[in-house]
Amino acid sequence: MPQHKSAEKRMRTSAKRCERNRQVRARVRTAIRRLAEAAPQEQPAELRRVTSELDNAVRKGVLKKTTTSRLKSRLAKRVNRAAETAAA
Repeated sequence: MPQHKSAEKRMRTSAKRCERNRQVRARVRTAIRRLAEAAPQEQPAELRRVTSELDNAVRKGVLKKTTTSRLKSRLAKRVNRAAETAAA
């Protein structure tokens, strides 16, 4: 247990931030799962939702900008590939 008042506050704020980060990451993972399960014609709209969730996570400081950029690129590639195979 903390011995100082500032350490008590640090524990409280740390717990709050941990919970917020967990919720944001859960929203991102759910959005990515929905994208993977979506039909090929619905995937572009789902990709926009995932991109939005990822950008929110960056804005809140939960994910790094480069990590988000890499994820968005990989997801877009996957959606484009699925669209090509559906069209062919």
